[in-house]
Amino acid sequence: MDDASMVGLLGRVTGTVGPGLVGEVIVRIRGGAEHFLAYPASGRERIEPGTVVTVVEHLPPRTVYVTAAYGS
Repeated sequence: MDDASMVGLLGRVTGTVGPGLVGEVIVRIRGGAEHFLAYPASGRERIEPGTVVTVVEHLPPRTVYVTAAYGS
């Protein structure tokens, strides 16, 4: 899957994403669900486990930048 096709996908935080942290999200992709290392799209945002997020950038192979979806 190329970088652009991951942008806009929804995922759920499984390990806190925030400044100075390497978080983790699970994203439904390629007919299954995969875990990715995650960083906040805005450097100051802290996103807690369970929060639904949107992928805004993908750095292959397993890193994404995310932001909270639905104003959560």
